[in-house]
Amino acid sequence: MAKNISKIADRPKERKPNKQLSFDFNFKNLTQNEQFKFIVGVLFMLVAAFMLISFFSHLFTGNTDQSEIDAALANAPKPKKTANPFGLYGAKLSHLLIFELFGWSAFLLIPILFVSGFKMSFKRELIALENLTWQALFYMFWFSCFFGFFVFMLDAQATLSNVCGGIGYFINQSLYGVIGWASILVIMFVLIVFCVYYYGIDSVSKLSDKLSSSTVLQEADDEDEEQEETVEKDIASAKNIQRVRQDFQASPSVEEELEDLTIDHVDNHDEENIRPYLPPVVTTPTTKSPKGEISLTIENAEDIPESITEDEEETPIVLDEKDAVNEELLKKFGLYDPMLDLPHYKFPTLDLMKEYDTGKANVSQEELKANSDKIVETLGNYGIGIASIKATIGPTVTLYEIIPDAGVRISKIKNLEDDIALSLAALGIRIIAPIPGKGTIGIEVPNKNREMVPVKMVIGSEKFQKSTADLPIVLGKTISNEIFVTDLAKMPHLLMAGATGQGKSVGLNMILTSLLYKKHPSQLKFVLVDPKKVELTLFNKIERHFLAMLPNSAEAIITDTKKVVHTLNSLCIEMDNRYNLLKDAGCRNLKEYNVKFINRRLNPEKGHYFMPYIVLVIDELADLMMTAGKEVEQPIARLAQLARAIGIHLVIATQRPSVNVITGTIKANFPARLSFKVTSKIDSRTILDTGGAEQLVGMGDMLLSTGSDIIRLQCAFVDTPEVDDVCDFIGNQQGYDSAYMLPEFEGDNEGGNDKAEFDASNRDPFFDDAARLIVTHQQGSTSLIQRRLKLGYNRAGRLIDQLEAAGIVGVFEGSKAREVLVKDIDALERLLKEL
Repeated sequence: MAKNISKIADRPKERKPNKQLSFDFNFKNLTQNEQFKFIVGVLFMLVAAFMLISFFSHLFTGNTDQSEIDAALANAPKPKKTANPFGLYGAKLSHLLIFELFGWSAFLLIPILFVSGFKMSFKRELIALENLTWQALFYMFWFSCFFGFFVFMLDAQATLSNVCGGIGYFINQSLYGVIGWASILVIMFVLIVFCVYYYGIDSVSKLSDKLSSSTVLQEADDEDEEQEETVEKDIASAKNIQRVRQDFQASPSVEEELEDLTIDHVDNHDEENIRPYLPPVVTTPTTKSPKGEISLTIENAEDIPESITEDEEETPIVLDEKDAVNEELLKKFGLYDPMLDLPHYKFPTLDLMKEYDTGKANVSQEELKANSDKIVETLGNYGIGIASIKATIGPTVTLYEIIPDAGVRISKIKNLEDDIALSLAALGIRIIAPIPGKGTIGIEVPNKNREMVPVKMVIGSEKFQKSTADLPIVLGKTISNEIFVTDLAKMPHLLMAGATGQGKSVGLNMILTSLLYKKHPSQLKFVLVDPKKVELTLFNKIERHFLAMLPNSAEAIITDTKKVVHTLNSLCIEMDNRYNLLKDAGCRNLKEYNVKFINRRLNPEKGHYFMPYIVLVIDELADLMMTAGKEVEQPIARLAQLARAIGIHLVIATQRPSVNVITGTIKANFPARLSFKVTSKIDSRTILDTGGAEQLVGMGDMLLSTGSDIIRLQCAFVDTPEVDDVCDFIGNQQGYDSAYMLPEFEGDNEGGNDKAEFDASNRDPFFDDAARLIVTHQQGSTSLIQRRLKLGYNRAGRLIDQLEAAGIVGVFEGSKAREVLVKDIDALERLLKEL
């Protein structure tokens, strides 16, 4: 078996597949190729320019060129030079379309060609191409007939043939022989029929409305139209009314089986070349040839869509009859628009992002073939036969999908992870056995030349710009080169982990930047917790636009642990208040509530208001768990359990995904987890419930678990100056008077509870001895009281609680010993006498 496989590995060098690759013509692939579409589009625009100049010249030089055209049609030896600037071919084309066919109305062919070419080349429409085509074709025939009636009645065919063309003259000649001059009535009736059915006109009033609306549209400026469309889309998103969507999905096609290795190089770096979401391409796996050879099929990365799509059809929220909009309020004030609080706010622009010279993930045919042969050979050495193998090139890794022979256990391949890594001399081999939703086994091999994914590419992509998600975030690219966009509101919370320097802070900045590009300040607020004090400071500039804070706080970004506890508890109060408002409004979630408020069904005098989404971002959970412990864990768990319905979502990151940081209570309420590279398999299982994160290659390489399956992504790179520019752009605009104020939380004082809570009559007999012991050693420890006073744990714990109530020791601080608030014995004796 091993000898046969080694022969297989050697045969491709003799076949020289490169020549076959270069001339392997597939018409379907050619028509889907973006470069081909661009070339055809430019050709259409050039033909349109050719026709325009030729037609104009024919109006003045047509009679002069008639003799040369007749000579050319009669195969004369050599016609004279024509007056048309494009020579004999320009004169022939003009003569055919204007003189012989359509007359002056042939000019209507030119905008059809130009607009279709512009759409193919630049991926956007100047005018709706379908409407333009139908109207231009109809009016081309109709005007030819209309003008032909007058040319025929005046018997001016010799001088005015260019006006109507041959078609118009012939049709009128035929109609006149049947019904005489009434043929003009037939021509006008055809126009009326077309207008009634095409424009939907059923009365004279609607006809006048159509004419007036078309006049207004012609006078409107293009920039004003774009701004109005943007405002309408954002208002529709805020109202949660029926959204306008473009469906890029198409029926999947099946490619023919490929006999040889094929690679399609795709340029993924031009912002202008970012295409709409493409349908999946199903490739039939190649099977063994009669000689026993295994061929490698390499899919075009851009033809493979995401397995998880964000654009799901949602049922629009429709108000019942009993909740009908108050017509009087609507007529007087209209729908409530929360964005009118900041009417001049402008969303960040793409020019704030830098242009990067991204190096493409160059993977040669020889490298792909060599890797596939090594995989086949390694598996063959252990008696595992391969039926077919297929490769998909991504920005960071190349995915080799293999189908083993019948009877081969998947566990045998899974156990050969280290052996395959040794044979390929590669770092970070990851085996997916099997790939969810496919009957294949995946082997991810890192590319030697990695591709950087710039933030400008993903933010400017059509998939992100047209996303209708409530909280859209774009994370980067998948291994199949598709831009990955998801909805934070559907996650509904995200737990991030990763070792130091693996891209965790960049991932947080990417999430925040995505939301800043898509949401208005009235729709979204951030609560930022930064124990490091340096990671999220850039967002201080947008305090009056997007940040939320506690009343009387000096800074909106929380860095002090005690303020973190107060902020989390304040968010819990905000959550309870929102649920009370939802109960009064008879709504189940934030969407329904905001729709009712927009439709003026809720009275602001009763405490109702438009509720923005709140996103809590914690940059380092491990530090908070070390210093505060249960005081942080409990409110986080409570928010994760209940807050999703009222629009509060959590994004929590940590460097150390250990069980004492990511506890079971926290982990159970975070179905979406994102892991960058971690140091051990134990950490990977803690964050993802499976291994694989320890095999990542770093620098933004990450795994996203959404509960059902795991997706490998390359995080987009957003640099600190880019985030700074975005925050400057927003911060320099008009904002609210202050940050969004959270409810005030009345917690314990820093020195413990007040003495009024201390009951001297119920104090323990060992209270004085324990107090002297604690003050002497300046260590508020329960274990110290146990050892020195020889007491049990429960009694020592009650003593500590009494000492805290008396103001002798501080509050509980997790694993750290409590702070001793009384510094010497003399002060303690005075305090004991007072008690």
